[in-house]
Amino acid sequence: MRALDFPIQILARCNTAILRLGRHLSVIALALMVVIMLLQVFFRYALNNALPWPDEAARFCMLWMTGLMAPLALRHGGFVAIDMFQQMLPRLLATILQLTLWLVALIVLIVAAQIGWDHFNAGWLFKSSSMKIPAGLISERPVRMPLAYSYLSLLLSVCLMISVSVELTMRHVRQLLTGHDPLLDNPVSQRAD
Repeated sequence: MRALDFPIQILARCNTAILRLGRHLSVIALALMVVIMLLQVFFRYALNNALPWPDEAARFCMLWMTGLMAPLALRHGGFVAIDMFQQMLPRLLATILQLTLWLVALIVLIVAAQIGWDHFNAGWLFKSSSMKIPAGLISERPVRMPLAYSYLSLLLSVCLMISVSVELTMRHVRQLLTGHDPLLDNPVSQRAD
């Protein structure tokens, strides 16, 4: 099983580093979203002069926060799952069932990546109604932000979930062949990643 150990370790280290960065960026996106929403509440109710951009900016932060946290939740079993049937099965059958489910999930994610790519490319055709890129960054005057920047969160999220799914599929193969895997045997030990 040494043939599987090396690729799993490399993929696990890459996923851990990328997901750790994603978690930190998600915290920043959440903080920005809260500040933006509070700013809008202040301007709307205290000054009676609502700003045009905070709603869309908060949505942008929410999309990125969700897109960066979904792969981490997938890796640590944070999505809703009905595992009553799996828990009733013997360990070998439960591992085979889990491996099958990961392979199906991988196929669905690959299709989702293709859809996400198309959506991202279509996002260049449409501009944000209220968010603008400040003057001096890409041109001499403010430019309305393409929606592709928002849609990129979906594509990146799905690609990271594919990477996590490949890692977990390989771990289930190793567990099927050897009877154990450190992450699968004790998922709580990896939660600090």
